[in-house]
Amino acid sequence: MKASGRTTVRCWRWRHNALKRRIDVVEAWVVLAGWAFALLGGLLAGAMAAGAVERAVERQRAESRKVTAVLVEDAPGPSPARAASDHRVWGKVRWTAPDGSAHREEARVPPRAPAGSTIPVWVDRGGDLTTPPVSPGEAWLHTTVGGVLAGALTGGAVLGAAWVARLCLDRRRMAQWDAEWERIDTRRGWKTG
Repeated sequence: MKASGRTTVRCWRWRHNALKRRIDVVEAWVVLAGWAFALLGGLLAGAMAAGAVERAVERQRAESRKVTAVLVEDAPGPSPARAASDHRVWGKVRWTAPDGSAHREEARVPPRAPAGSTIPVWVDRGGDLTTPPVSPGEAWLHTTVGGVLAGALTGGAVLGAAWVARLCLDRRRMAQWDAEWERIDTRRGWKTG
C-alpha cells in the first residue's frame, strides 16, 4: 500500500507564505499567548490557592486548643442505628476554658463512659467546643487538591477564552474568503452558489 504524498507543515502561520493573511498571524499569536497564559496563570493561581489553604489550616491550628473535659453523667450505650459511625455518643461534659471560665455542653464521648471520666475536647479562643484541627496528612491533601484545582480551572478558563477567540477569527476568515470569492466570480461573470 502506497503512503500518502501529503506532508504536514508545522508552524505554517509563522513562516513566509504568499497565502498567509494577517488573520492567520493573529490566530497564531492568540494560540501562543493562550497556552503561555494558561500555563503561567494556572501555576500562579495554584500556588496562591495552596498558600491560602495552608494559611487557613495554620489559623485553625492556632485558634484551637485541646483541653480535658470531665463527663458530668454516665454516657448512654451505642445506638444500633449508628453502627457505621465512629461509635461515639453524645454526653454532657464540663471543662475550664483557657481564660479560666467554666463551660458545660454536650460533646462526643465513648459509649457507656462513667461519670467523672476525662475526655479530651478541642475548644476555640472563646472556650467553645470546636472540631479538632486537620492532621498534617489532611492538611497536605487539602493544600495539594486546592492548588491543583485552582490551577486547572484557571488554565482551562484561559484556554477556553483562547478557543472562543479562535472561533471568532475563523468566522472572520470565512467571511473574508466569501467576499473574495464573490469578487472573483462577479469579475468573470460567474455566479457561485
